Amino acid sequence: MHSTPAQPFDGSPDREIESLTEFDEVVSAHGTLAGFRVQSVDLTGRTDVLISLDATGAVFLGCAMDPEAAAQVRAAGALVFPPVPHLPFDPYRGFVYSPDELFEGLSGGGYEVTPDARAYAWFQRTKADGDIYASMLRAIHDDAVSNALDELLAGARVVGVMGGHAMARGTDAYAGAARLGRELAREGFTVATGGGPGAMEAANLGAYAAAFDDAMLREALRLLGKAPSFTPSVTDWARAAFEVRDRWPGGGASVGIPTWFYGHEPPNPFAAHIAKYFANATREDGLLARSNAGVVFLPGAAGTVQEIFDNATGNYYQSRGEPTPMVLVDRAHWTERLPTWPLLRSLARGRAMEGRIALVDRIEQAPEALKRLGG
Repeated sequence: MHSTPAQPFDGSPDREIESLTEFDEVVSAHGTLAGFRVQSVDLTGRTDVLISLDATGAVFLGCAMDPEAAAQVRAAGALVFPPVPHLPFDPYRGFVYSPDELFEGLSGGGYEVTPDARAYAWFQRTKADGDIYASMLRAIHDDAVSNALDELLAGARVVGVMGGHAMARGTDAYAGAARLGRELAREGFTVATGGGPGAMEAANLGAYAAAFDDAMLREALRLLGKAPSFTPSVTDWARAAFEVRDRWPGGGASVGIPTWFYGHEPPNPFAAHIAKYFANATREDGLLARSNAGVVFLPGAAGTVQEIFDNATGNYYQSRGEPTPMVLVDRAHWTERLPTWPLLRSLARGRAMEGRIALVDRIEQAPEALKRLGG
């Protein structure tokens, strides 16, 4: 079989293969694997193809394949990074997570048996042991997740919604955050949160509810109120969320970007796409950097304060380009309880970001403020 000359890899997603369907399409269209990156695809059923095609300069990341095929593509000049056995996660994954994937086994065995809980347990065992192998696996995983997230969000107008994990279901604040997420989604924004419980879950729930009427959101809030917090039982908390998803399937999509660093804080099941990280610093910066249409900051504590000034630093120095809107919600919270607003306003004075910050009293005012600041 004749093959086209190997092309140098140019970083294009068009040269990345992340599913078996995509693999077959590339083989059919190009007749070669030369220069392609094949990421976490089970190729045990494609031995004949792998043996027959040119794989010069190809890279296989965590792809299961028969030994004969692996030997052949190595001999042809490909790099083969085999799957890592006995891990509760795939470091070479090609896509972000789904709620069903992270919570697999919840209905039968409870949260403790889920991939999410097992990945956290692995992290707890390895994070401080100084093993370069474990730290390498975490770094590869997080970079793969970032790559997948960039592909997912290409061309999207992303609004970040930040807020504390302590905001309980069944409260007015939680319902308000849900209505905020719903309105932003209906305005065509992609809602992105830290992916955890509380205000984060509420905003993802709102985006999920954007496809339904007011009655759905009212009833969903009532059902969720039966398990107000992820403590003392993550299992009960998560099962309540899946009950809502099962009763109203096909909700709107949004993004959650959580971390195993805060292992006591599970991801929420209302984000259709979950980019979960081991490194919290990578997660925090990535969430803010991808919120290209602005960020709404709901009342929170130390974590939310940190996010405000992480975002403000990028806007202050314009290190991510033109400043993006920042809307702080609840005047009393941000001027009296945690007086963040006066410092933010002082930092912004006389700089390009000055016209991109706002403080509003009520959560209902946030979408209009966001649109106003965004021009």
